[in-house]
Amino acid sequence: MRLAFWRAGKDKAVIERAVSKARHEARPETKPRVEARPAPAVAQPAPAESGDIDLHALGGALARKRGWIIVPTVLALVASVAIVNLITPRYKSESRILIDGRENVFLRPSSDRSTEERQALDPEAVTSQVQLVLSRDLAREIIKKDKLAERPEFDPVLQGVSPLKSLAAMVGIGRDPFSMTPEERVLDAYYDRLQAYAVDKSRVIVVEFQSQDPELAVRVANSIADGYLVLQQNARQEQARNASQWLSGEIENLRKKVSDAEAKVEDFRSKSSLFVGTNNTTLSNQQMGEVNTQLNNARSMKADAESRARLIKEMLQSGKPIEASEVVNSELMRRLSEQRVTLRAQLAEQSSTLLGNHPRIKELKAQLGDLDNQIRDEAAKISRSLESDARIAGGRVDGLTASLEQLKKQATSTNGQDVQLRALEREAKAQRDLLETYLGKYREASTRESIDSAPAEGRIISRAIVSNTPAYPKKLPIVLIATLATLLLSSGLVVTGELLRQTAPRAIASLAPAALTTRREPVVDPVVEEVPAPLQPDMMSGADVNEFVEIGQLAESLRAAGAAAKKVTVLGTASGDAITLSTLTLARHLARDARVVVVDLAASSPTIAAVAVDPTAPGLAELMQGQASFAQIITRDKLSRLHLVMAGRPGFDRSLLQSPRVTLAIDALLRAYDHVLVDAGSAEDLPAELLTANARAVVVPDASMEADARVLMCEQLKAVGFSEVTMLSRPVQPSDAGETPPRVVAA
Repeated sequence: MRLAFWRAGKDKAVIERAVSKARHEARPETKPRVEARPAPAVAQPAPAESGDIDLHALGGALARKRGWIIVPTVLALVASVAIVNLITPRYKSESRILIDGRENVFLRPSSDRSTEERQALDPEAVTSQVQLVLSRDLAREIIKKDKLAERPEFDPVLQGVSPLKSLAAMVGIGRDPFSMTPEERVLDAYYDRLQAYAVDKSRVIVVEFQSQDPELAVRVANSIADGYLVLQQNARQEQARNASQWLSGEIENLRKKVSDAEAKVEDFRSKSSLFVGTNNTTLSNQQMGEVNTQLNNARSMKADAESRARLIKEMLQSGKPIEASEVVNSELMRRLSEQRVTLRAQLAEQSSTLLGNHPRIKELKAQLGDLDNQIRDEAAKISRSLESDARIAGGRVDGLTASLEQLKKQATSTNGQDVQLRALEREAKAQRDLLETYLGKYREASTRESIDSAPAEGRIISRAIVSNTPAYPKKLPIVLIATLATLLLSSGLVVTGELLRQTAPRAIASLAPAALTTRREPVVDPVVEEVPAPLQPDMMSGADVNEFVEIGQLAESLRAAGAAAKKVTVLGTASGDAITLSTLTLARHLARDARVVVVDLAASSPTIAAVAVDPTAPGLAELMQGQASFAQIITRDKLSRLHLVMAGRPGFDRSLLQSPRVTLAIDALLRAYDHVLVDAGSAEDLPAELLTANARAVVVPDASMEADARVLMCEQLKAVGFSEVTMLSRPVQPSDAGETPPRVVAA
């Protein structure tokens, strides 16, 4: 045998000689190809267990046992038709209520009148209104109004309780009507027939009620809607009544607080002399303002008199005509000015006939000069009077300034007291405002309480009408469901029984030593492949049983190793069926308690295809070429839970197995399975990394292989890269492979 990945060394020749000798001495026995013969009539062979569901067998079982399906289905049909006709029908009526908040601007509280639209109700609020429709208080009112307690439909005790119901109540199925109060019985029947819910994405509540009497169903549905609105109105009136009672008590307390606060303000003002004048200002501030105004007036008067007197003096000194308003507006100055004008006119008249030295002319000029002197004297008097007024105004300014300073000092001393007074006034004002607010709310609450019918939050948009179509029971759906359910159940029972018969466990003689004592006749197919022929169990020796014990012990050690034994490479010293049979035997041992897959890389034996459920399934070669998916290359073992991956269909190119993608495929299998067993055959043309990476080796030697060659081979395999190497004492021979399918024979 030649391993392509063995290292060259001094022991290579020894190993090759030992293996070459074993190859020439070990010759597996084969049998010529035989044709199939019919089995004896007394022993009908069982069908091969393929692991797939046989749909033809299931169809045959359904056809054979059709009576077990048709009879229960017909009985269920007849029984359901009879039951739905015996049940007393119920009629359903419904009414609809819209929750919209019917308060308008006139009925809205004053605090909300500035808001044009009220906030929309949220879904939780609508759901709360549904619970109000289902409240027990409303239910008692409806029961009392429509006299439901007097009807046997709502109180079964009135018409007597059947013994069957009493017996069911005794065993705990249902409640005993006699152990319940009449009110509880009527309420249970009432709620059993009532259904209230909110329409999705709306504020509409639907009230549905069922009864044996359609008129009663209509009457109760409308009564529930009306009672709901009345209950809302009563709740609003009760709310207003409670608010007015609470506000009345709070108003009395606030009145006392306001009175006390105002008394404190007045007492502090009198003690601090902080009396209030006009415009809600203190007297000191008011006086200070008045004095300041007078001071400004005195200053302006002084300045005005001084400026007028100065102007007149300047006119007198310059000899210009005096045109000041005080001089012009004076009565004396007006008469003197008129006389002066008259004298000038006479002087002008006389000058036309008389010379300048005429006595009359001189007299007129003397009178005119005397008038000018009088005008100047009068102007000087007016100037002196204005100066006197200026001095008087200056004295008044000084007096007012002194008074203003005194008032400022007084105001400075009372600032702290004024701060305390304002604080007391704010407290009194806050209490007064709160009292006024409470008084306004109290008046509104009292008005709402006095209204006989307050507006409700909803309105009825659809009243119930009489329905002549029964709402319960739905005859056609009930009959169809009962019939189809019985049909499916009976068919399922038949199919389940057939599946259990097909998948009944069978004893595997090759795995249990006790099964080796049972004699089994081989069954031959008409056309089979060339595979080793299994010997009869009575021809097996004790050494054959020991081989299975060795395989079982090896499986236990691999199972105990856990993750360290996820990848196991099985190889041998020569090509043949022994390597594949040993791999299958070991894999089936491991598959009892774990997920195991066997990857066939040797492709030298037809055994893998013979034990596979799908012998024509694609393999790794087709996966490498992209002709098959990963799920398509995985098939199953006929006799165990073992999964199989073949190398490829017959005639594939073995060079495809040297692709690096094969390593990736095995790595993917390692992630999905607990153990991956690689059947490497003699491993003559396989890359070393594919077989040795994170793997243990199980060597299947020839029986004639010498001990020293075995030891050297184990050491050499460890040196190549295997973590552990296990050498079987002898391979599993075709005669030992009891787990191979009975339909496989040698050729």
